[in-house]
Amino acid sequence: MLPIIFCLSILVFGKSESAGILYPRASESRDLRTLDGLWSFALTNNSVNGRAEKWYRVNFKAVDDLNVQSMPVPASYNDIGSDADLRDHVGLVWYQRNFFVPKSWNGQRVWIRFSSVCRAAQVWINGEWAVSHDIGHLPFQADISSLVNYGDENMITVSVDNTLLNTTIPQGALQELSSGRIKQTYNFDFFNYAGIDRPVVLYTTPTTYIDDITVATDVGGTSGFVNYTIAVEGSDTVTAKVSLVDKTGTEVATDTVLSGTLFVQNANLWWPYLMDPNPGYLYSLQVQLLDSSGFLVDKYTLPVGIRTITWDSKSVKINNKPIYLRGFGRHEDSDIRGKGLDLPLIVRDYNLIKWIGANSYRTSHYPYAEEIMDLADEVGIMIINESPALNTENYSDELLENHKRSLTELIQRDKNRPGVIIWSASNEPRTQLVEAEDYYREVVAHIKSLDTSRPVTVVNYQLPDEEYSGQFLDIASCNIYFGWYTNPGDLDTVVADVIAGAKRWNELHNIPVIVTEYGSDTLEGLHFLPVYIWSEEYQDALLSKHFEAFDQMREEGFLLGEMIWNFADFKTEQSFLRVGGNKKGLFTRNRQPKSSAYLMRKRYWALAQSLDDADVPDDLDGYIFESSIAKDEL
Repeated sequence: MLPIIFCLSILVFGKSESAGILYPRASESRDLRTLDGLWSFALTNNSVNGRAEKWYRVNFKAVDDLNVQSMPVPASYNDIGSDADLRDHVGLVWYQRNFFVPKSWNGQRVWIRFSSVCRAAQVWINGEWAVSHDIGHLPFQADISSLVNYGDENMITVSVDNTLLNTTIPQGALQELSSGRIKQTYNFDFFNYAGIDRPVVLYTTPTTYIDDITVATDVGGTSGFVNYTIAVEGSDTVTAKVSLVDKTGTEVATDTVLSGTLFVQNANLWWPYLMDPNPGYLYSLQVQLLDSSGFLVDKYTLPVGIRTITWDSKSVKINNKPIYLRGFGRHEDSDIRGKGLDLPLIVRDYNLIKWIGANSYRTSHYPYAEEIMDLADEVGIMIINESPALNTENYSDELLENHKRSLTELIQRDKNRPGVIIWSASNEPRTQLVEAEDYYREVVAHIKSLDTSRPVTVVNYQLPDEEYSGQFLDIASCNIYFGWYTNPGDLDTVVADVIAGAKRWNELHNIPVIVTEYGSDTLEGLHFLPVYIWSEEYQDALLSKHFEAFDQMREEGFLLGEMIWNFADFKTEQSFLRVGGNKKGLFTRNRQPKSSAYLMRKRYWALAQSLDDADVPDDLDGYIFESSIAKDEL
């Protein structure tokens, strides 16, 4: 059985700091109300200082010169308007709305929770400061019980600052143009969307409540083990009832202690998609706190998947079976909403992931919404979970502390998810710099101090002999762009270059390798014969060359997976190198397939059949596949 290995504190400044950041769920003891909807919204500029003028104490709608507009929450604000001033705004914006708190909540703890604000947020309730948080893509919350008016209207005001600097996560810099406008610059290749981009909720807990739950599962034969620890805030006189319930509602194990192990005979294990006829099986861990009379004090239910992860120099295994990742890099990105939570798009994406036969993706290049992660657990999709620190350079102690804090918050949020199988400390950091050695020694050690149950990687673009992070890693992840950024158009060089580049990581560090990015920009509908870069034919030809290289490396036994860049086209900053954004997707930004999506579907389903004995969809029968494995297997 696995030991309990987590001990975390979330670093958020607010009225009440707590270790837990459990996803808000209503129960017999907890109420939940959304604050999503239309908020009042206003910009500040060089001549206006909203903080100095104490906008957080002003009713926006009562002030004529604030130029207040309506802004949907959740959504990025950049693409909502019709002018460049909003799209390219740098600095503070302000959100405000009213909300009602019922009298029945008096005597309970009342919490405000933001699933994400990009990037730095300060929150005021009725003109009084409540909480601040300065890392995007991660949740934060505060106890506002003493700030609200019960049985009455209340006002919430939020300032959001999207400024990126050398020490922020991620990094950036400010540039003053000849026009006098301040421009945000950054070295990552996606648009710097900003705003309240995920749900905002009010919820209640009793004064004594379940603050956090940590689970670590193990498998022995047909049995499963759920090791758990429950953190309680408030009275220490409560007792507990902890039950594990299967999908039929049957209680399969129970205990009455706050830290223990539940034994499950003939357990339904959590398996990745297409590795088992019943993937993504989730139990419900029901935790109840009881007072001395046996009456319910608090109740929270946590989804739990029973599985184990092990790894060595050649492989990663789930439930003692080797895995091979078939997937993508992705982005949270869509028209109008930007990085705002988009539930129809999320469901569409998972339908496409299943259609194409993938089993994994990386949360490039930041933590994804909890609703996205929930579906990964339910569908059985394996996740490389990535920190929002990317392209790190200009290393400093302050940057290191912010980087570590982002990882603390990420692991605290996602530590219990069965779908999360690898932690990614960073994407494409400047690890060729000598100061990166000490920096990533500390970063990786920090991750391992929080969780030893999952392997750690850094996604590198640097060559393995010319960088300093690989020595600390459990898995090498490499981004390679032969035939695109290197030797564009020269398809005859791709196979040998890919093999040499990826193989060297294994030779040098004796760890398995994932190709986490490869591919080419492809303009939908552009066709050339013979093949020519940017055409759909070139993307197909380039992918096919990579398939040849991947199959050879799989035979050698060190390749852990292949992830194309990207699942779908996405928006970037304006550049003559980009035609309306990054076009490396298998799907367009509105999720329609390019010809490469059909090619990849053949590839991934052939791998699923060969490696996991998956049943191939009927509509693929009779197809001629490009890769050798497909020719052999279908």
